[in-house]
Amino acid sequence: MYTIISATNRPGSHTEKVAKYYRKILIEKGIDAKIFSLKKLNVLEMNPDFSKTQNEFLIPAQKIIFIMPEYNGSFPGVLKTMIDISDVKKAWWYKKALLVGVSTGRAGNLRGMDQITGVLNHMKMLVHPNKLPISVIDKIMEEDGTINNKSTLQAIHQQIDEFINF
Repeated sequence: MYTIISATNRPGSHTEKVAKYYRKILIEKGIDAKIFSLKKLNVLEMNPDFSKTQNEFLIPAQKIIFIMPEYNGSFPGVLKTMIDISDVKKAWWYKKALLVGVSTGRAGNLRGMDQITGVLNHMKMLVHPNKLPISVIDKIMEEDGTINNKSTLQAIHQQIDEFINF
C-alpha cells in the first residue's frame, strides 16, 4: 500500500491538490493509494485519534509519498511534529519514501526536501533520489487541481513510474 502525505494543516492548499493528483495517477496505474492529510489532525500528543490514523495510513504503508509545501525555506512544522509523536519503528523504519516539494516560488522547496531527507534517513527510510520540486504551483495548477504545464506533467509521471519500480 502507498500512503500520500499532504504535509500541511492549511485548508484549501495547493499541497492537498497535488496529493490528490498523485493519487489519481497512481490509481490509473493500478496502485492502491490513500491520502493522509495533516489538516485537522492533533499532532501535539499521542491520542486515540492519532493512533487510529497511524494504524490506517502509516503502519501498513510500504511506500510513502510526501507532498510538502515550502514554509520559510523548510518543510512544515506540523509534519515534523507528526513524525515525532508517531511510533517510529512501526511507522517509518525500512520503508521507501518519495519527495515532492511545492511552492509558489522558483525553488519548489528544494531546501525542505534536502532537510527532510536527513530526518527520513535517520529513521531508516530509503529516499528515492528523484526529488521533484514543483515551482510556481499557483501559475501551473488550475482551481480544480489540474496541472497545465507539459514539462511538469512529464516529470511527475516519470517520478511516479520510477517510484513504482523502486
